[in-house]
Amino acid sequence: MPSIISLASGSAQGYGFAAPPDARVYVEDVFSTYTYIGNSGTQTITNGLDLLNKGGLVWIKNRTNTGGCGHAWTDTARGPGTGATTVATNIIASNSTAGTGGGVPNSSDYLSAFTASGFTVTASTGSNNATRITNRASDRYISWAFEKRPKFFDIVTYTGTGANRTISHNLESVPGCIIIKRLDASFAWNVYHRSMGATRYNVLNTTAASVVDATRWNNTTPTATQFSLGTAATVNASGGSYVAYIFAHDAGGFGVSGTDNVISCGSFTGPSATVTLGYEPQWVLVKSSTLLDNWIVYDTVRGLTGVSTGANTALYPYTDLADAAVSANPIITSTGFTATGTSGETYIYIAIRRGPMKAPTSGTSVYSPIAYTGDNVANRQINTTITPDLSIIKARSAGALVPLWADRLRGQAVIYSSATAAEVNPVTGLSGGGQVIDTSVQTGIKLLQGTANLNNINYLLDYASWNFNRAWGVFDTVCYTGNGATRTVSHNLGQTPELMIFKSRSLVSNWRVYSAAIWGTGVGGTPNFDMLTLNANSVANINNATLSSTQPTASVFTLSSANDVNAVGSTYIAYLFATLSGVSKVGSYVGTGTTNQINCGFTGGARFVMIKRADNTGDWYVWDSSRGIVAGNDPYLLLNSTATEVTSTDYIDTYSAGFEISSTATAEINANGGTFIFLAIA
Repeated sequence: MPSIISLASGSAQGYGFAAPPDARVYVEDVFSTYTYIGNSGTQTITNGLDLLNKGGLVWIKNRTNTGGCGHAWTDTARGPGTGATTVATNIIASNSTAGTGGGVPNSSDYLSAFTASGFTVTASTGSNNATRITNRASDRYISWAFEKRPKFFDIVTYTGTGANRTISHNLESVPGCIIIKRLDASFAWNVYHRSMGATRYNVLNTTAASVVDATRWNNTTPTATQFSLGTAATVNASGGSYVAYIFAHDAGGFGVSGTDNVISCGSFTGPSATVTLGYEPQWVLVKSSTLLDNWIVYDTVRGLTGVSTGANTALYPYTDLADAAVSANPIITSTGFTATGTSGETYIYIAIRRGPMKAPTSGTSVYSPIAYTGDNVANRQINTTITPDLSIIKARSAGALVPLWADRLRGQAVIYSSATAAEVNPVTGLSGGGQVIDTSVQTGIKLLQGTANLNNINYLLDYASWNFNRAWGVFDTVCYTGNGATRTVSHNLGQTPELMIFKSRSLVSNWRVYSAAIWGTGVGGTPNFDMLTLNANSVANINNATLSSTQPTASVFTLSSANDVNAVGSTYIAYLFATLSGVSKVGSYVGTGTTNQINCGFTGGARFVMIKRADNTGDWYVWDSSRGIVAGNDPYLLLNSTATEVTSTDYIDTYSAGFEISSTATAEINANGGTFIFLAIA
């Protein structure tokens, strides 16, 4: 089984040019990975895709159970299910050769409707109580939805002729992959892939290597308007009924400029390879074309990470097996992926770009604060209003509990911002692969029973959880491995970072913080390029060589050989923030010792505020709206400390354009003439 090791993202976007807003298309408009929990009734999934009017494919898999829980493919070309009580109608299963409805026996649940924002799954009221394909109560499900759109994906149904022929399509680009299934009889799923050419085909429902046979594609490569078929019964028997799913390859058509790629169909050769996509992927389907080997599908919602340790979560299109952890991890990067496999063997893949690509318009779409009380319940889920990529959790009501950082890109491990320790994995046993970031449903975090840092009732602990979504222009995360030499690392923030937080995952080391607001000012007493330390209250005074005396750009940041950011062979995580009008603000202010209004350009005030004094000692203070940013006392916590929450002070107040520093604030927040950096989210 291959392990994918590094997919990366492309150049930064600019928002001052190109097509008018109503003509722009982004990957989030055409593709969705959405998890949900079944209810054995009717459930509408809102994934943001207009499947009703645009058309498309929904591929659903039960992640909890195996036997009979096949991969359910339903598309708008053939229509939703009709409500049969003994068979899942209009479903075809990639793990079966059966025609329509035959590959998912003993199931009466089905996709019953396509909507303008997703789809609906329904369990019929018939006598069959073994419903589990799309909506069995309490079972976990994954859905991948592909909207029909030029230069991304198309669906064609046709009737076979038994003679060489061509079929028209509307992809408006040369297909990179075509998957065909005969619907009226039991035949294998045939796969054309551009990397194998027009004389070979793969079979999606088996692990077999590709086969040489010119009768599948008539030894003719597809064009931007049609694909060719030979006489094989699997793709073109006289009178046979077929569906073809057609995937584009590097066709452009997306993003602000209309030239960004969002889907790629390529290949690599073992034993190891670096695949450059020009973007960071969120979904990868991979198969060896020359070996008996698994088809594997990964996605970033269930677990496709940027780390080489731990386990990613895989599903296998050719079998009804449930989710499986695989230790040979795919490792995604900001520009593609690196991959390992058997020496000399060829592997094919389909990769889809990570979103969102468009700039958010509100803080609520990128940040969700949660306050909760521990209850000691195993695998407790705390719901958020976003799909979190970073969750920072801190106990409020007891000391000696460290601020915990968990992020989707690193998978299971957590790190503590009040300490120098390397990352640890204290959350084994959680459903969904052990992550604090919840993979059971689309929005939430998962808490381990009894863990004091997460969910302990014995001390009646209260907790604060600050949850962030990776979004263009606001927040990004990057995993990388140090090389001990000056280098650049690509990122996908889309604009120049103004705040960067670095931590070695594998070394005992300090957290290092770059702030554009104090860079080059000598504010901490050093001559030039001041850095801060997140795990300490110290003044900005780090050696200017940490970032090789170079500020970041809209596409890369530069590192020196310093151990805290780039020791050879060590692994790192970087958190990047920037200002986006009306959504986020990274900046600085000069203290007045009196009431001090900080204008962030917001209209409804800040819901998250982090402040650190840069020119003198001072802790890293955090306030949030879930615990209260009000006209009176405002509770605060410290990112660099295990200290209990302080509730008896009035250091900041509400202010519609941002936040207000009160006249009673400590010198660490508002010393007259002092320099302070901050991060605020609307």
